[in-house]
Amino acid sequence: MQIVIPYSRRIIVVCILLALASAVMTVKIGLVLPLLVVVCCCGLIYSVFLLKNPAVGLYTTLAFCFLMPMLGRELDGMPFGIGVEVLLIGTWLAIIVKHRDYDWAVLKTDLMTLTAVWFIISVLELFNPAGASVMGWLQEIRNAALHAMLLIPLALLILSQKEARSINTVLWLFIGISVLAALNGYRQLKFLTPGEKLFLEEMASTHLIWGKLRVFSFYTDAGQFGASQAHILLITLILAVGPFKWWVKALCAFCAMCLLVGMLISGTRGAFFVLFSGLFFSLILFKNFKALVLGGLVMALLIGFLKYTTVGSGNYQIARLRTALDPEDASLNLRFINQRRLSEYLKSRPFGGGLGVIGIWGHEYNSDKYLSTIEPDSYWVKVWAMYGIVGFIIWFCMMMYLFGKCGGIIWRIENRGLKIKLVGLTAGAFGVFIASYGNEVINRVPSSLVVYMSFALVYLGPRFDRKLKEANHPSKVV
Repeated sequence: MQIVIPYSRRIIVVCILLALASAVMTVKIGLVLPLLVVVCCCGLIYSVFLLKNPAVGLYTTLAFCFLMPMLGRELDGMPFGIGVEVLLIGTWLAIIVKHRDYDWAVLKTDLMTLTAVWFIISVLELFNPAGASVMGWLQEIRNAALHAMLLIPLALLILSQKEARSINTVLWLFIGISVLAALNGYRQLKFLTPGEKLFLEEMASTHLIWGKLRVFSFYTDAGQFGASQAHILLITLILAVGPFKWWVKALCAFCAMCLLVGMLISGTRGAFFVLFSGLFFSLILFKNFKALVLGGLVMALLIGFLKYTTVGSGNYQIARLRTALDPEDASLNLRFINQRRLSEYLKSRPFGGGLGVIGIWGHEYNSDKYLSTIEPDSYWVKVWAMYGIVGFIIWFCMMMYLFGKCGGIIWRIENRGLKIKLVGLTAGAFGVFIASYGNEVINRVPSSLVVYMSFALVYLGPRFDRKLKEANHPSKVV
């Protein structure tokens, strides 16, 4: 009997054979050419799977955004920074090829309207009269607006075609990689890779505090690692008290413990605000006002413990958290000084200094501008400096509207399991937003993409809820 192999399968088989042949040939012709063949073959195989199922591109992008900084450190010289855009654009091409399979009406939401408005404002900043560098604008707009403009509609289109259980795939992807990051962080306390040692040579002043390593794991820095660990920790804590099977709750509790360790060894004070502001918001979403009052009292006691006692100061992690509440802390006062300098400069510039004029891209592309000499430290401050007070008010109101809208959506969800998952995603995003007042968190991967994905999933919540009702099991936990 003749076996008929579909065209796509033939491509995969040929690519695998070529890759194996190239691996064998490395002995005779060296490494570079065979490695290039293997990479091309892997890319072709990935493209086949992507065209068959564009959801592959969405999940790959989410996984890659966690690992990208580590790859950049260990394989110096490779342009991994543009990997997120490449994956998102590749997924869009697959969507366009199969455009008839998707319900484009799902994009008619205020989430998409606000995302498009902010993207247009960001594009118009190219013409800011302050005269910031075009290259600085190009680098900054990627995180500030482009990623959201590419990812949010992709998530709405792809996941709207899936069953409600697709939210489980996203959640376990976030949790699984974050737990691996925590384990990798613990490994860093024992020994470092060559790329990590080189990173520490450049960042010793911020990552070796009081002789202790601030762990950074896969991420760009310890601040992003700690905030991301706190973000996913909050989600797993909420899931652990949900109406799920015992083994799911136990697994979430175990993951939460791993993530708590990861958060603590990062030595990141901002993680404290991710966790507690997110927990506070989750109680509002649950409409549990008794717990809200009790939680407020517990938080006040904890703040009082950190601020007015010295108990546990011998512990590095507790000592680091305590500095977040110290009004005499040198780092805190430097931030206040910088904000006063910005306030004076921006009084006559309501539209700011333009994208990329402050922070890392300011140092690289706008070193001749006054704003490049000031460290923003906070994403709220960075938005204010780049977009001016007008842009900051628009951005802040947009974020407040989205969190309010997500709360309204969640309150109308009937399925218990779906509701608690959406609460976790929204509370986590809110925690990241609040923590961004003290650090640049919400504009950096992976936190930025997790927040965008969270908004998209909450907006799809009513559609998932209806599908569960139509299946005649509205109370069944998913």
